[in-house]
Amino acid sequence: MESPVVKISVRDLVEFILRSGSIDNRTRKMADKDAMQLGSKIHRKIQRQMGSDYHAEVSLKYEIAYEKFVFRIEGRADGIIIREGRTIIDEIKGIHGNLERLEAPAEVHLAQAKCYAFIYATQKEKTDVQVQMTYCQMETEEIKRFSYTYTLRELTEWFYDIVGRYEKWARFQVEWREVRNASVKTTEFPFEYREGQKELVKSVYKTILRKKQLFIQAPTGVGKTIAAIFPAVKAVGEELGEKIFYLTAKTIARTVAENAFQTLKQRGLQMKTLTLTAKEKICFCEETRCNPQDCPYADGHYDRVNDAVFALLNETGDMTREALERQAKKYLVCPFEMSLDVSVWADAVICDYNYVFDPSAHLKRFFSEGGHGEYLFLIDEAHNLVERGREMYSASLYKEDILKMKHLVRYEAPKLAKKLDICSRQMLEMKRECETYRVHSSVPHVYLTVMDILSEMEKVMENLEKTSFLEELLEFYFQIRTFLNIYDQLDEHYVIYTEMEKDGRFKLKLLCVNPALNLKKYLERGNSTVFFSATLLPIQYYKRLLSTNTDVYAVYAKSPFDEQKRLLAIGTDVSTKYTLRSQSMYRKIAAYLWEMVSAKQGNYLSFFPSYHVMKEIYEEFETVLEMNSKSMTENALEVLIQKPGMSEKERERYLESFHKKRNGSLIGFSVLGGVFSEGIDLSKERLIGAAIVGTGLPQVCPEREILKQYFDVHRLPGFAYAYLYPGMNKALQAAGRVIRTDEDEGVILLLDERFRHMQYTAVFPREWKKREYCTLRTLQERIRIFWEERR
Repeated sequence: MESPVVKISVRDLVEFILRSGSIDNRTRKMADKDAMQLGSKIHRKIQRQMGSDYHAEVSLKYEIAYEKFVFRIEGRADGIIIREGRTIIDEIKGIHGNLERLEAPAEVHLAQAKCYAFIYATQKEKTDVQVQMTYCQMETEEIKRFSYTYTLRELTEWFYDIVGRYEKWARFQVEWREVRNASVKTTEFPFEYREGQKELVKSVYKTILRKKQLFIQAPTGVGKTIAAIFPAVKAVGEELGEKIFYLTAKTIARTVAENAFQTLKQRGLQMKTLTLTAKEKICFCEETRCNPQDCPYADGHYDRVNDAVFALLNETGDMTREALERQAKKYLVCPFEMSLDVSVWADAVICDYNYVFDPSAHLKRFFSEGGHGEYLFLIDEAHNLVERGREMYSASLYKEDILKMKHLVRYEAPKLAKKLDICSRQMLEMKRECETYRVHSSVPHVYLTVMDILSEMEKVMENLEKTSFLEELLEFYFQIRTFLNIYDQLDEHYVIYTEMEKDGRFKLKLLCVNPALNLKKYLERGNSTVFFSATLLPIQYYKRLLSTNTDVYAVYAKSPFDEQKRLLAIGTDVSTKYTLRSQSMYRKIAAYLWEMVSAKQGNYLSFFPSYHVMKEIYEEFETVLEMNSKSMTENALEVLIQKPGMSEKERERYLESFHKKRNGSLIGFSVLGGVFSEGIDLSKERLIGAAIVGTGLPQVCPEREILKQYFDVHRLPGFAYAYLYPGMNKALQAAGRVIRTDEDEGVILLLDERFRHMQYTAVFPREWKKREYCTLRTLQERIRIFWEERR
């Protein structure tokens, strides 16, 4: 058998082995994409100026055979100059700082050049070689060079020292892969297949095998998480993919994925799984200030982190938040940055969407420009990716922010203040022409001014590193940089508009209407993608907004549950239409809730279109309770109410209430589309009923109207795309909380007369064929009969 090959780029090798020092976010850095685009431009310009004896972008590769594997180091030298018998390896770096302050090359920059020098000298049998470091100031294009000459013997000794320090990592990778793949072969599906579940597993595996995309619409409780993870694990074991990215929109769903992997591990699977937690949540400090002065874990982080990661990889296969925190404290390193390093070695990474798709937050180790790997993307709760995608690929500028920044810098940076004033005046002109909102074909004058502001900010921030408002300056810098980046990629999938917001702020927004093309840029860096959710209806809507491929597969999983165990009733005498909202309507809806909870002792949830409506109905519900207080003497009713901006602990306490044993009943009040309307798992007696109050349609606002108009123009159903489908998705997700396992039984009330109309029922899942229509007067008897039949 051929020995496995471990590949690494020259840049990754030297940056990994030679990194040292502290994390310090006080030093200004341009975004990778910006630096890369400008850097590439500078590279090409310098290379063209160097003459005929300059050979640009020379590919170099070197292999070392070890006992169990072959180690391949590869990369491209910026330039190789053959001049008068001399060989010069040229490494070009673009920088934004003052060249006069640069006294010597950065160690990792010089190390890259030395690697290329070693490989070239070895292969061409040169006894010595010259290394030239060419630094170019990005804005002025001024150049400064450093030159060194090394013998082949010196380079060989240095190179093998670097490679020797990496050898244990390469060996670990090869040996672990053997252990993992062997365990995958013997791992079987951990449960008895539910109806339709085996077909799901086959569909996912075939999709990965064909390197395609798949959309799965699977009712809640079918077991789609394990049905997606199991075939992906099998594929990794068969070298059809090198890493699984399990992507979710909410923290609660990550726990479900962790449990699925854990279940497979209990049956013999050996796999390194990592759960990524947001920096703000996992940070040990009260305030997230990533610099050696404010954080002891940032101080000297890079001196210790490799040892921390290697030890963790050899100690456990479960890199949960708790495991990462323990290791970070033990080695005194930043838990967040360490977790990003661990992701390189993990077989499966469970994380939020933004770690893959967000241009400003994605894992640069995998998804920077030019990156590509054998990745398998499993996208859970894929219905959420439409709105999240729009958010990630849109950008806004506020006139008030520009004005605030102008006042902030007017004394220390008058030139910058002047440019900000120009932009403020431009936006003032647009504001005068905008009563509520206005769509623009383009805003090139603002774009050019913002480019000037960014350029001036670069110069200012170079000299104001210790100013009191540096953090605000940095935040504004990233905001306008994002605006420019988005503007550069505007196409027919975008709308530019200005809006007078209700609080008086004036906004210019670049709105990404269809995020599919932007998502594609990241998805095509992997092998295969599986989108799955309990609510991907209608499927064509999600195909159009999440994928550009025309040959995607779609699977509708049949529900295995007995429809007799569920009462699905639509209240036809209530509505949450804005024009029909009143105290009497709220009182009637509250009475519906009372009929639901009083019919049988147990736990219930109710969902509302907004906090305001929830509050109004909650107050009416209290009145209903007082009116029926005599019937509650034996079985008390506990009421929970969701609050805006609940902390993680408050959410946990809310959910824990549904797990407690009690003599009476419990009803939770919550909002549609919120943290309790999807992703939570309350099976059996933990939840026996849910009321969905309203259709969940978003409020009419400028952005929704712009979406509607856009899709109408493109001959698509604008109202449905902007309002109906997003709203119904929330309603369907909330209803899915009731039936989780084949032992569940319960009541689902859809409290809005609009649910009986054809355009709404057309979006109902197939398993909702059996449904009933009721009024407040007829509901009590219908629920009573349903529960009697369940005895």
